[in-house]
Amino acid sequence: MKIRRATPPIALAAAAVAGSLLLSGCGGASSAAGRDGGRLEVVASFYPMEFLARQIGGEHVKVTDLTAPGVEPHDLELTAKQVAAVQRADAVVYLKGLQPTVDKAVAQSHVKHPVDATAVSPLVDHHLDEGGADGTEAHDGEHGHEHDGPAGDPHIWLDPTRYAAVARSVGAEFAEIDPANAADYQRNTDDLVTRLTALDQEFRDGLANSGTRTFVTSHAAFGYLADHYGLEQVAINGVDPEAEPTPSRMAAIQRAARENGATTVFFEALVSPKLANTVAADLGLKTAVLDPLEGIKEPDRNDYFSVMRQNLTNLRAALGTR
Repeated sequence: MKIRRATPPIALAAAAVAGSLLLSGCGGASSAAGRDGGRLEVVASFYPMEFLARQIGGEHVKVTDLTAPGVEPHDLELTAKQVAAVQRADAVVYLKGLQPTVDKAVAQSHVKHPVDATAVSPLVDHHLDEGGADGTEAHDGEHGHEHDGPAGDPHIWLDPTRYAAVARSVGAEFAEIDPANAADYQRNTDDLVTRLTALDQEFRDGLANSGTRTFVTSHAAFGYLADHYGLEQVAINGVDPEAEPTPSRMAAIQRAARENGATTVFFEALVSPKLANTVAADLGLKTAVLDPLEGIKEPDRNDYFSVMRQNLTNLRAALGTR
C-alpha cells in the first residue's frame, strides 16, 4: 500500500466550498434531505467498508463508495461532488488514518454518524525489523503494540474476527439512525457475523497442517492474518509495496525464506508484480497472488468472501498444507 501526500488544506477547503454550493441547490445538508426514497445515504471510504455497508444496510441504504473498483485506496483524491456526498450523508463508514483526504472531509463536515473502524478494532504496529536474525516482522508482545489512534497497520479486515467487530458497529449505528428498520439491520449483521465466523473456521482448519508457517509477501499487509492463524509474514517492504528494499532487508528475506522453507513470493492484484518476480527469481521461488482486498477490480464477479477463500487456497498451496 502506497503512502500518498495528503491533499493540501486549501484544495480540500475549495472542494468543500464547491460541495456546499451543490448542497444548497439540493435543499440543505440535513439528514432528512439526505434520504433517497426513504433510504439512508451512506458513504463508504473504500471496498471493505462499502461491503459492510451494503451487506448490513440491504434495501434500506444507498451506498456511495469514494474509491472506484480497482483503485488503490491511497490514490484517492476527493472531488467536490464526493465532498458534498460526505457532507450530506446520514453515515460515513471509513477507517481513520488510511485515507487522509477522507479523514479531512469527515472532520470538516458535520455528519452525525461517522463509523470509524479503528474505534472498535484498534490498530497494531506490524513493523519490519531489518536487524532481526530471521527477517520477519518484529512484534511488541504476542500480537504487536495496540494503538488508540490511526498509527499502525490498517488491514484489520483480513482477520475475519476483527472485521466482524466492525460489522457489529456498523449495524448498531444504522439502527440508531433508522430505528424503524433496526430489526433488519440486526438480522443482516447477525447473518454477516455468522458467515465471518464460518470463514474464520475455514482458515483455522485449512491452515492447521502446513509444511511451513512462513510466507513471503510484497508488503506488510497480512500481519493480522498471520497473527490470528499462527503464521509468519516475511514482508519485502512495509507499507509501500513499490519501494526498493534495502540490501540488509534483502539479506534478511533470503535468510528467512531459506531457513523456514518458504516456497512462494506473493504479490497483489492492484500492484505491479515486478518486485515480487525479481525477489522470487533470486531465491528460486514461485509467485502467486495474495489479495489484501483493498479494492476489487470486478466486484460483480467477486466479493470479500470469494477473494478470501482464494487467498486461503493460495496460502495452502504455498505452505504445503496437507
